[in-house]
Formats: sequence, structure tokens, C-alpha cells
Amino acid sequence: MCGLSGFIYHSFGDRKDILIKMSNSLVHRGPDDHGNVVIETENSQIGFGFRRLSIIDLSMNGHQPMEWNEEGLTVMLNGEVYNYTSLRKELELLGYSFKSNSDTEVVMKAYHKWGIKAIDRFIGMFAIAIMDKRKDELVLIRDRAGVKPFFYYHHNDCFLFASELKAFHANPDFQKELNINALALYFQHGYIPGPHSIFNHTYKLLPGHLLRYKLSNKQIETECYWSVDECYNKPIENISEQEAKEELLVILKDAFSLRLVSDVPLGVFLSGGYDSSLLCSILKKECNQQIKTYTIGFRESDFNEADYARQVAQLLQTDHTEFVCGYNEAMDVIPLLSDMYDEPFADSSAIPTYLVSKLARQQVTVALSADGGDEAFAGYTKYIKVKNYISKLKSNPKLLNTSAAYLINLFARIAPSSLHKPDRIDKLGCLLQSESEIAGFDIITQGYTLNEVKRFFSKEIELPKTAFDEAMRKNYSSELNSFLALDYKTFMVDDVLQKVDRAGMYASLEAREPMLDQRIIEFAARLPDTLKLNGLKGKYLLRLLTHEYLPSTLMERDKMGFRVPVELWMRNEMKTLLSDVLDERSLNRHGLFDSKQVLKMKNHYLRNGMEDFSRLWKFFAFQQWYLKWM
Repeated sequence: MCGLSGFIYHSFGDRKDILIKMSNSLVHRGPDDHGNVVIETENSQIGFGFRRLSIIDLSMNGHQPMEWNEEGLTVMLNGEVYNYTSLRKELELLGYSFKSNSDTEVVMKAYHKWGIKAIDRFIGMFAIAIMDKRKDELVLIRDRAGVKPFFYYHHNDCFLFASELKAFHANPDFQKELNINALALYFQHGYIPGPHSIFNHTYKLLPGHLLRYKLSNKQIETECYWSVDECYNKPIENISEQEAKEELLVILKDAFSLRLVSDVPLGVFLSGGYDSSLLCSILKKECNQQIKTYTIGFRESDFNEADYARQVAQLLQTDHTEFVCGYNEAMDVIPLLSDMYDEPFADSSAIPTYLVSKLARQQVTVALSADGGDEAFAGYTKYIKVKNYISKLKSNPKLLNTSAAYLINLFARIAPSSLHKPDRIDKLGCLLQSESEIAGFDIITQGYTLNEVKRFFSKEIELPKTAFDEAMRKNYSSELNSFLALDYKTFMVDDVLQKVDRAGMYASLEAREPMLDQRIIEFAARLPDTLKLNGLKGKYLLRLLTHEYLPSTLMERDKMGFRVPVELWMRNEMKTLLSDVLDERSLNRHGLFDSKQVLKMKNHYLRNGMEDFSRLWKFFAFQQWYLKWM
């Protein structure tokens, strides 16, 4: 796991120091080695900066940027291509020789042989930058699921790219103009969905996409080389439970064993839930691995899953380490969040995610995380709730829903509203007017509705198009599959994976995601709905498989999620911190919001009110970010 950064200018100058500063801003992603190369073509200057966390081929032969001067290629790889050894053998049979044992050299020579189609052969998580002097173009590539981040900035003849936004701040030509419309998306979702970013002229390269920058004419083109929608467009398989279980196990065993490739120690994040428990079970019993497992617990019982993780670890006889997070430990982390997540980010489980990463880093350099199972196999309880809501709405005649929506909207204009609780009247009105199931799913899962956002924003906003809008134009084989596909492209990428990548990398730990092997989602997408959501049980097939390794009496319990007692702490031990960050002067500094409404919400919470603390946390997280970066 590493950090890459770079630039393109169409003028010449001494910019090596700028490149080094951009690269050094990502030192946490790669403390082991660094490289900075400035490449010049007839009319352009291209900078490649790299920070390396050595995982495969620890020698200097794995140094990056990797150059093949005879062929005009310079390559950087953040992440891993797990099947690089088999690709290397194939290339050797075709006459290629290798100087290193690294996957980066395999990527470079695979590109030389097969061009951009080489990506189709890669199994892994990666952000790749390739400068091809013969084609006079820069190519940026992001992995299929979006495990590895990739940002780019294009304005005033300046093109920048990097693993994290903080690298752009090190370049004096970066203009950090706030994207107000993207900020509105943040308050709706708790994160900013790609391709948008908190800054104007700044974008996320979407998962499964590549970008070509043609140096000769300064043209930028993006292209989708893999899409989860294509997985869901294939026919549903007629398959029995037993056949599905057997086929899934074969795929999981290979996907998990590939992620064990490493020249450094490796561990597993164990929550005690189905996904991480199944991962550990297969590694231990099918791959014959002695594994180290890591868990974060809380003293507050309503938030603590550590007991379940400990029981799983004991049954599997792993080398288990557990850490209990209290408000003191959280208090140390919260001020770091705005640096860790250099874009507004409102998932408070980032706190324990960083702590478990820091814990693991004391013993290992790589940790496996079991994210992706919920999105592939319908593990979230929201899928059941949303299906029930939408089913009730669909049972009413359209005319009745339209009339009800009109009356609700009329009432909403005159009824008093407060930010401290969700405006259910407004949400119901939006639902009744929604034109599709996916639109209803979007509305139900929003933290703030668009109308609510408009009420507290002091400026006019216009929401930019995202995958939510795109999904409404697509046809899926089932309502459930439309929800799963959308979550795979939005919540999983820009919340879950962003959370794990930044937290892990801030601790200089590589987090691998074996459940996001593309073969798993390609298989899961073709399964009948009943093998994913069966009655009131999500992840049905994964449950069946897990019960073959661990007792159902241990595993069958309500899904808790990675929740944090920050709602309790902020009212007590962290009250001063909350008051300092959300004070009137701080809120008025940027003039973005109606500060009276925000202060009223904060005071209501401190008086033991607040139905949904995540609404207040969004403001807190944004204010922390603003004070750090603006």
C-alpha cells in the first residue's frame, strides 16, 4: 500500500521541489521508500511522486516510480495485483524478462504486451499511473470496486492527480474553492459520492474506470472498463442452495488465499460478525493459516461486539488481540479525523477503525478486512425496511399518493421544523412523489432531505448528478438488486472503503479486501434474491456457509454494525470539544449555514434531546474539516 501523486504542465520550469512536497504529504501511506521523477516530452512536463510501503519485494528492485526507458514507460502502482505471479509466468513464456519480484514490474510489462486490455487480467486493488511517451499520454486506472482512492484536479492548464486530496494542497497552483453543491450531497449522505469532491475542478476517478490525458491536444477522456451493473445484467442462475454454497466456497477460498501473498506479517480484523468470522474460518480451516486477529471493543455494552469476536477467536484458535476504546482514546483520535479524511466525512466508526489499524500495525503490516459482504449478499437491515416501505406505497393508487403528497407538502410549508429530528413529513412527501424504487431507496436512506438542506444552507444549491440519478434510468432484474448495485457504487466506495483506506494508511497499514474480489460480486449478482434476502434474514447464503464452521447459536443475533458511543461521550466527557467546534463564531466564519438553526440543534442535544445524533455529527465533522483545510 502506497501513496502516489503527480502533475502535468504544458510549460517548463523547476518543479521538482513541488513534486517532493506533494509526495511527502503522503508519507503516512508509504514510510519505507520514496521516489520522484520529472518526465519531459516535446510540449509537457509530467511529475511522478511516490511513497512506498514495502509489501512485496522489499528490496530496492521494487522502487517506484518504475521506469522502462527503452520503451518510454514510467509506472506507479498503489495497491496490489494479487495474481501477478501467474501473469509473470505467462509473460515469461512470451519472452519477457524481469529484474524484480514486484507486481509493479508485471503491471508495466503486461501493459506493454496487451495495452490497456491488460487490466482485464488483473485481480486486485489498485490505483495505477502510466506515462506512455510513445503514445504521448498519461493513463490513470482505478480498481473495479474502488478500494484504492484516486483524485484528480484540472484547471487553468494544470492537471494534478493523487491518492489523497492533501497532496494537492502542497501544490501552489491548486485553488481550493469550496464546491457548495457537493457539500449539500455530504449532508444528505454523510460522504460525497463520486465523481464529485469537496473542491471545484476536483474529481474522484470512479471505480472500474480509467482516465487518458492526451498530451498533444490536452484532451481528457474517461472510460468504464468494468461495472457492477454489467454483473446484474446477466441472467439469474437456476441453482440450489447446496450448489450455490459449494460454488461460493470455491471462489472464496481462491480469493482469500490470493490475499495472503506478502513478504511482511499479516493479520485479520475480526468483529465477530458473519463476514469477518467466515473469512477467519476459511483462512484457518481451508487455507491452513495461523492467523493474528484484532478487535476493538467498548465499555458500553450496547456498542460492544468484542465478546463475540473473542469467542470466535477462541473457537478458531487465532492469536487474538483486543483493545477497549473509551472516551480518552476517542478524544485522542477525533482531532486527527480532519487530517485523516481530507474531505468532509461523517462516519464516526472511523474512530475505532483507526484504533484497530493502529493496534494491528504494532505486529503486522497487512490486515485483511471483510468489507463488501453486506453489499453483495444483502446484509444491511435497511434493505428489508426499504422494501417494506416501498411495498406499502406501491399498494396505494398513484392518484391517492399524488394527492397525499400535495397535502403533505402544503402542511410542511406551514408546520414548524427543527434540525434536531428528521423531518418525516417532508421525507414522506418526497417518497410519495418518487418515480421509482431506487428513488425511494435514496430518499429513505438520506440523513437530510434536499428540502432540509435548502432550509439551513444560506446559499442556493443545485445537486450535481451522481450514481443515484444514473440508477433511476437502469433496469435491474429485481428491486433488491437495484439497491445492492447502487450501494456497491456509492455507500461502499465513498463511505466504507474510504473509511478503511484512510484509517489504515494513517497508521501505515495496508488493508486488503478479500470479499471484493470481482469474482465474488459477479457470482452473487446472478443469485436468486432468496439466497441473499430470505424473509427477514439478509446474507442468507453467507449465513449457511458460516454455520458449517461456527455454531449458529454464536452467530445468530441482531446486526449491530460498527457503532461508536460518541453520542454519549459528546454530551458528557467531550462536551467542551463539541461546544468549541460548534460555536457561533466558528459557524459564522464561512457563512454557509443558518447558524441559529445549528446552535439550536446542538443545545437541544446537550439538554438530552436529539433523535438522530448523526445529524449533529455531520456538522461537527464538517466544521473540524473546515478549520483544518480552509
